[in-house]
Amino acid sequence: MNDTVAAISTPPGEGGIGVIRISGAGSRAVLERLFRPGKGGGRARDAAVCFRDRHMRYGRIVDPKSGSVIDEVLAVFMAAPRSYTGEDVAEIHCHGSAAALRRALALTLREGARLAEAGEFTKRAFLNGRLDLAQAEAVIDLIQAKADTTFDAAIRQLDGSLSRAVKNLRDRVTELLVRVAADLDYPEEDVGALSPRDLCESLSSIGDEIEKLSATAHAGRIVREGLRVVIAGKPNVGKSSLLNALLRESRAIVTDVPGTTRDLIEEGVHLRGLPVRLTDTAGIRETADPVESLGVAGSLNAIARSDLVLLVLDASAPLDAADAHVLRQIANRRFVVILNKCDLPARVDADAARAFAAASAAAAGGTEGPLAVVGASMRDGTGLPALEDVIESFVFPGRTLPAADAFVTNVRHADLLARASAELREGLATAERGETADLTEINLRRAWELLGEITGETAGADIVEEIFARFCLGK
Repeated sequence: MNDTVAAISTPPGEGGIGVIRISGAGSRAVLERLFRPGKGGGRARDAAVCFRDRHMRYGRIVDPKSGSVIDEVLAVFMAAPRSYTGEDVAEIHCHGSAAALRRALALTLREGARLAEAGEFTKRAFLNGRLDLAQAEAVIDLIQAKADTTFDAAIRQLDGSLSRAVKNLRDRVTELLVRVAADLDYPEEDVGALSPRDLCESLSSIGDEIEKLSATAHAGRIVREGLRVVIAGKPNVGKSSLLNALLRESRAIVTDVPGTTRDLIEEGVHLRGLPVRLTDTAGIRETADPVESLGVAGSLNAIARSDLVLLVLDASAPLDAADAHVLRQIANRRFVVILNKCDLPARVDADAARAFAAASAAAAGGTEGPLAVVGASMRDGTGLPALEDVIESFVFPGRTLPAADAFVTNVRHADLLARASAELREGLATAERGETADLTEINLRRAWELLGEITGETAGADIVEEIFARFCLGK
């Protein structure tokens, strides 16, 4: 990667500003050939005046051949290694016109740069040691973040929180590997000898730490991809009203006619900064109507894919076999009971609803009752803050992003941690059986390699290429 590349780094469409980024040894020369300073800006050929490192300058982009002005711009040059890519980098901040950006980019390509590939700027940052692979992946999450918690988690990872935790674990594995290798190579030496008990304790301790880090992956997946929440219940209990209330808009049609909702309605919403994917389902009941049957089948499929089910019960009517039928369908899911219509005379209280839900779920093989019972009224919004509290605490028991610095949000990282943990557990079992240490060394070395794949130290070229192929052009 010794050549110079350029690309538009802002998204397509109209905007106040559009940025062209140039990276590589020739970036300053390309910029100098195109840039003409504004009033008081000095001579265009005087690089020391026009482009002091990391100083923004006002001027124009001009076609060197025709002399025509392309756009009025701000431009900046950042010398290596203090730049995003670790190379010389120049940026041209044009007006956010597609025509201006297209013309300015064409000039940079004509003057010696080539069009950057998708993710090439960040890939150069990785290859130049500015970012490790886990940090580079956090850049994608930052770009795609739509919720506060998603953004916060990505910022932590970009800052190196996960990388530091993985490096610490890998260093411990390295130290243990050295001691095991020393004992194998120099069995006659007593200094620093590793007893079977010490080996087992070290393997167990490191394995426990990896599993502790892996345990954040469930919440991390939700933070990154969103919590899948399904609203379920028998017909006419207020499911669509609950969807509308959580969305703060009338998205679903609400009538007094049972079975109004025949198909799934999916909408995204941010609750307390957490990305949530809400699905309103058709009322679950046994029916001979072929259209309604399709809706019920879709509801059951959505429940099977959910992280959390909001079961809506009618507090103004006795609980019946239809409610029990719904509970049997969600028995193996984590669920919250919404005791709706609390503004009407109550026929069911929270304790009765909890006992009914627990018994009905248990009868279908469920091992847990409801996480909570929330009294609510969709007419006046009663109970919505309490419901949002429950949803938030389901993901984060402390109702916040975990205090621990390291937080796993990436499926690739979670898989590598799980595999590293399995290697250490296998090595521990081998050591406990009293087998030779060279077998345990194999497991240790494999765990060391797997941890290195997270940060890129042992990642193959194919993995690196696959990761950066997911980036957008210009980043």
